[in-house]
Amino acid sequence: MANQQPTTGNPKVDIEYRRKKNAEEMRYQVVTFTLMIFLTLIAFAAVGFGDLSKWFTVPFILLLAVVQVIFQLYYFMHMSHKGHEAPALFLYSGALVGFVTVLAFVTIVWW
Repeated sequence: MANQQPTTGNPKVDIEYRRKKNAEEMRYQVVTFTLMIFLTLIAFAAVGFGDLSKWFTVPFILLLAVVQVIFQLYYFMHMSHKGHEAPALFLYSGALVGFVTVLAFVTIVWW
């Protein structure tokens, strides 16, 4: 209930406010979707371009994947909205545990 916008008592103003916010959010989602498609095409081009080293291609694709995950979390899963702090805390905690686990196993294998 704390997340609701204050109502003015005028239904026409409230509807206009919601339409404006929905249009703005839809614009963000379309721009983000377009950027994600562009990043995917860049990843395909990096793999398809045979002269690039494996030592460049793999980290580059992983970087593009991380950027796409961030886009998906913030714009498609609405993590940028207020009221999503607790799920974000659990999500980032799980990502941190996963990163530390992978880092530990990679370190064990390399040394």
